[in-house]
Amino acid sequence: MPGSSPSGSNAGGLQIVEQEALRQRALLKAEALQNAILESASFAIIATDETGIIQLFNVGAERMLGYEAREVVNRINPSDIHDPTEVMARAKALSIELGTPIQPGFEAMTFKASRGIEDIYELTYICKDGSRFPAIISVTALRDEDQAVIGFLLIGSDNSARKQVELDLQNAVLEADKANLAKSDFLSSMSHELRTPLGSILGFAQLIESGSPPPTPAQKRSVEQILKAGWYLLGLINEILDLAMVESGHMLLSLEPVLLGEVLEECHNMVGPKAEQHGIRLGFPQFVGPCHVQGDRVRIKQVMLNLLSNAIKYNRSRGWVEVSCMVSPQNQIRIQVQDSGMGLTSAQLARLFEPFNRLGQETGAETGTGIGLVTAKRLVELMNGSIGVHSVVGEGSVFWIDLPRATTVPGLVEPPDAVSERVRAVDGLQPIRTLLYVEDNPANLMLVEDLISRRSDLRLLSARDGHTGIQIARKTQPDVILMDINLPGICGITALQLLRTDPTTTRIPVVALSANALPRDIRRGLDAGFFRYLTKPIKVTEFMDTLDTALRFAKTGIDDPQAERSS
Repeated sequence: MPGSSPSGSNAGGLQIVEQEALRQRALLKAEALQNAILESASFAIIATDETGIIQLFNVGAERMLGYEAREVVNRINPSDIHDPTEVMARAKALSIELGTPIQPGFEAMTFKASRGIEDIYELTYICKDGSRFPAIISVTALRDEDQAVIGFLLIGSDNSARKQVELDLQNAVLEADKANLAKSDFLSSMSHELRTPLGSILGFAQLIESGSPPPTPAQKRSVEQILKAGWYLLGLINEILDLAMVESGHMLLSLEPVLLGEVLEECHNMVGPKAEQHGIRLGFPQFVGPCHVQGDRVRIKQVMLNLLSNAIKYNRSRGWVEVSCMVSPQNQIRIQVQDSGMGLTSAQLARLFEPFNRLGQETGAETGTGIGLVTAKRLVELMNGSIGVHSVVGEGSVFWIDLPRATTVPGLVEPPDAVSERVRAVDGLQPIRTLLYVEDNPANLMLVEDLISRRSDLRLLSARDGHTGIQIARKTQPDVILMDINLPGICGITALQLLRTDPTTTRIPVVALSANALPRDIRRGLDAGFFRYLTKPIKVTEFMDTLDTALRFAKTGIDDPQAERSS
């Protein structure tokens, strides 16, 4: 036992020595870390006392701001080297955010940190030479053992590079927007320039076809070829412009609940005559109750018409096309178009959605552009859906689209009868109505004159520019005004606005008749207040129906044939 005391003492002494050595190493590491931080040239590290006077100004702060430590330590507070307007703005923002009055200056910079709230913000540093640069500042409160605030530590980094990247990105977005706007303007202009001569070709061909006396058989064949080629060219223009609008991101869709049964019924009515002409039997689903999908009604119809048209065109003699609908497990509605055609090979399927690729049908009897399916795919994807195909050579193909199912349909109103009732004048029983057409293109004016000459209940006035049109409207008070958009002097939209501000003409329905046929042009015209917006080339039946609707509205103030009959 007596010999045990020295050995225990030695062990205790060694333990104390080891602990001291560890403490010294920890202190050295802490000192090295502190020195590394304070001497860092990448960060401006500033420490203050509790009143905000700078006590430490590291090498990085000297490099960034141009001051030497002796020039600022015990002399100023950090708010003196920041943009004062930003400090003031920060004080106001903090006062609103926290509901506490805050004085601008150093208090605003450290207010949240002093309350134990982590704070990182952006401010602009002002250097000794007056230059400036954006910085990101992190503020931390320094506390003693009793958790009392004894100062603040501000760590700042140069944010110039990120700001430059943001600026470059903003400029790139602006340039892209300008380019897209220029592209849209070009597309609109090109559409107008192409449609104007087509309007004359198709309009006068329709007049010859339905003229009196009727054309001879040889003339009829020639007119049919003119109309066939003209409508095909118009379809090609529309498809190219549609695809360009989609690709440029300027195709705006109105996504809302759409009653699928109505859309399919309209498609059935539109493709029925074509199917009958080709000897194709059509089958469409019968809906027990309302079925709604989420999408753009016009574009759903466009996609379905493309699929149905292809199924009819590329079918076999006395074939069939069957449309069906089902609910998928993902709560989507799948619409299928199945045909009895020749089917597609795997090589054809791989290139099905390539623009202008007609998969070897270029020399066939059926016309086409090779754009419709490409546009359909883009439109379905814009409506958050998908499109696909399954095909077997010799048996036929099944094209399908999946669209989101609309589960709630607030305030759905059934649309009025799409077929307008033509109001016919009876000589001696109905007064003559007056129509004013404001148009600077002689060919367009001549076409409308020829159309109106077939109506014994109408007389036509004309004007070659917007100012003259307004004067004639004020003087003659026509029942309806037809207005071109691209007019000399003032455009049709400006002329419409002037008519609306005049009490004598404000209630006259004004129908736009323009070759500006892009969706944004039509939307802009309807938003401006046109009663209807018709595009050139004129479709005679559509033109006459619209004219009768406008005349009815001018007489009764009712824009709904059903409402008028029930009143």
